[in-house]
Amino acid sequence: MSPSRFLDDPYIAFWIPAGVLTAALVIKLPSIVRLWKDPLLRAVGGLLVLACAIFVFAAPPTIAWTNRVTGVPNISAPLVYSILTAFGGSCLLLIASWRNGISDRSEITRRVMRWVVVAYSGVITALWVLFALAGVHEERLRDFDTYYATTHFMRELILLYLLAHSMACLITAKLIWNWVRTDGLDAWLRGGLTCLGIGNAMNLIFDGAKLSAVVARWSGHDLDRLSTDLAPPVASVAAVLIAVGFVLPHIGQYLHRRALIRLSHWHLRPLYLLTRADSDDRVPFTLRATPELRLMRRETFIRDALLRLSRYVDEDLGRRAYDAALRLGHEAGRAKSLAHVVTIQDAIETKRRPRKGDATTPFNSPDIVDLLEEIEAVSRALPNTHDIKAVRALAAATAESVPPA
Repeated sequence: MSPSRFLDDPYIAFWIPAGVLTAALVIKLPSIVRLWKDPLLRAVGGLLVLACAIFVFAAPPTIAWTNRVTGVPNISAPLVYSILTAFGGSCLLLIASWRNGISDRSEITRRVMRWVVVAYSGVITALWVLFALAGVHEERLRDFDTYYATTHFMRELILLYLLAHSMACLITAKLIWNWVRTDGLDAWLRGGLTCLGIGNAMNLIFDGAKLSAVVARWSGHDLDRLSTDLAPPVASVAAVLIAVGFVLPHIGQYLHRRALIRLSHWHLRPLYLLTRADSDDRVPFTLRATPELRLMRRETFIRDALLRLSRYVDEDLGRRAYDAALRLGHEAGRAKSLAHVVTIQDAIETKRRPRKGDATTPFNSPDIVDLLEEIEAVSRALPNTHDIKAVRALAAATAESVPPA
């Protein structure tokens, strides 16, 4: 099938959201399997399955196939409406559980959730009872709601599912917008909630278009295009936004963590090259090593090298270099990093300098805990050669101006 023919498919409004929702489910699936005991993750997975099922079973080809296989004309209608109603109720339950947490549910929250389960289970049961009473036998693939809008029992069925879905979307959107306005949310979570809120708001447009077309039929007017041409694309966009809302916090936080790890690995490169130049060793390269493993190996290599250099570190030089950096106008954290750089460079030079007699350590082993804990800040200060030279020169001048004891 060529791309142009695919885009001309009249049912593309059903297949695109189904594909996006399936992709979102695949992305979340590893976390769901790995943390299967987490009820919230299971609920998200179930919700994505329901959302995908809506568009799969609401596509006219699937409607015709379901009717043909079951031998019951229009049985797809209560099936799709039941899935849509279950999806709306599940959204309410998930948002309540997600915000409050499984272990932090008040009695009021638990009571509300029980009422949601009872109410939407009752709606689904009523849909099937009304369908059985209506006895509609002429198959309609795209305009079922408007065609049977004036039919006894079917009229009530259509109104019931639209009102139940609208109420679920309205309450869910309200809860989400209240949550978005709270302080302390992660940026990715806030973005995901915003997408969920917009998606639920667009679902209200879907319900409004459907309801307007049905009410128009009641008054003898024809607004069927609202139901057949406007409502499906709106629902497709809403589904895509809801899928993005569920996946965005997961993907965003994952990519953010990976970016921070790779950035830390890159920031440690100057100090790694400096300490590697003092030794014949290097971090072994492994093609399949994860970013976390590479960062851990680089940190370990640097700390081991600094521990070997610790016997050559001149603490007095470190104090003078720190005071010199402060005098040059650097703030305390920056001054400490520059002072560490000066002491490391001096220790490497001292180690390389030939000594007479035995290899007696020139200094007592100093405490380099601060240095080991701040290797990234020290590494980021290394490229600033101008500042390092200025601090080192001022520290040397200070040493020469102090008379020996």
